[in-house]
Amino acid sequence: MAEKTLAIIKPDAVKKKLIGKIIQKIEEEGFKISGLKMILLTKEEAQGFYIVHKDKHFYDPLTDFMSSGEILIMVLERENTISHWREVMGATDPALAQPGTLRQMYGSSVERNATHGSDSPQTAEWEINYFYKSEEK
Repeated sequence: MAEKTLAIIKPDAVKKKLIGKIIQKIEEEGFKISGLKMILLTKEEAQGFYIVHKDKHFYDPLTDFMSSGEILIMVLERENTISHWREVMGATDPALAQPGTLRQMYGSSVERNATHGSDSPQTAEWEINYFYKSEEK
């Protein structure tokens, strides 16, 4: 069975009209997109999604940013989805990301780094359920 992960195209990349380029890369890398929706998070929804970071210094700026514009939420599937998507995205800091990764190409800072991806199977399950209620899957 193919592994699933949650992927997000963040507000910075949506505003720069990079959705098509990012989806093209996703498809070229062999991912199946099994969930896709454009949403605008409220501040409270962003806080709930990033609750694990509640006590960190970047929590408020991150949740402000993630609720500042539309985002594209996707469920991706393939073998080794989580690790492969993280490779495709690149390092959290675009300045440290490998050439050709999404964050290196389209990110401008640690916060405004174009994409999000789950970091473990447990996180992926929680994040997918956060955005896709069981009746939608």
